[in-house]
Amino acid sequence: MPSDWFMWFIVFWSVFLVVVMFIGGFFMFRKFLKSMPKEDGKSTLDWQDYYIRKTLHLWSQDKKDLLEELVEPVPELFRDVARNKIAGKIGELALKENADHISEDLLIRGYIIATPKRDHKFLRKKLKEKEIDMRPYEHLFSK
Repeated sequence: MPSDWFMWFIVFWSVFLVVVMFIGGFFMFRKFLKSMPKEDGKSTLDWQDYYIRKTLHLWSQDKKDLLEELVEPVPELFRDVARNKIAGKIGELALKENADHISEDLLIRGYIIATPKRDHKFLRKKLKEKEIDMRPYEHLFSK
């Protein structure tokens, strides 16, 4: 029955394609929603890019390396998006606080605020590895 295996192949291939299209559509729709202008006329992505551009000169190489190390567990496909979101939040905090450079404290606070709770486990592990005291950030972890 050579046609039976081919029929099952077509069924599984069809299911696979539908699932992949739904997953892709979900992420495209999320990106579309983020690019929609808010009340102020700028989208979430516009503000994110604004904060990154305004604070780019405040980043030292060691802080860029630390950010890269922190986003390492994110799958490579989504790493750029995660990095930009986190850098945008750090930039927003830096502008609000009139910082003259991106400090480790600012980077950690921005990372915690910008990421969902499920990602905080890795950050805690990484901070412990680097022997950085987490007590000043505990209130941010609980938000």
